[in-house]
Amino acid sequence: MQDRFEIVEYNPDWRLCFLAEQEIIKNYPFEAVAIEHVGSTAIPGQWAKPIIDIFIAVPVVKAVSYYESFLLKPDYSFVATGMPGRLLFAKHTNGIWTHNLHILPYSESFYSRNEFLFLDYLKSHHDLIIRYGKLKEELIGNQDLSIEGYTRLKTDFIQEVVDLARQERGLPWENVWEE
Repeated sequence: MQDRFEIVEYNPDWRLCFLAEQEIIKNYPFEAVAIEHVGSTAIPGQWAKPIIDIFIAVPVVKAVSYYESFLLKPDYSFVATGMPGRLLFAKHTNGIWTHNLHILPYSESFYSRNEFLFLDYLKSHHDLIIRYGKLKEELIGNQDLSIEGYTRLKTDFIQEVVDLARQERGLPWENVWEE
């Protein structure tokens, strides 16, 4: 993604934005098994990019053209991520990047994904929310940083939290950059 981004203080309206988008998604022929709010905007008190990340779990991920046929342009655009088994659509509302729709295959282990483990662990450890916010503040000071670069520079912290969450649940170690 080439969009510029900022990190802002937590906004309790992000939950409402997710719920509104969830209702819209329910009207699309996604065959969604689950529609979940993920990412920093789903963590009360967490500074974040003001972009709502939504996981849409489907029985089988179809071709990009299938989703493009009903996701209205220019609001939604496909973003090639190179992540196998996942499609990403960015939504722009009035020219402002507002949502990311991640379309993923559903399986019994869907809720054991690192993204959910990270989210749940942070929600129950306020000290880590503060640490994560400080890290983001430091990184965002570098105005030349791309979103991918910004995300990569958070990897050590994310891996640390995921390791703690996986250990707490008795799950094996996993690299956060692998599907």
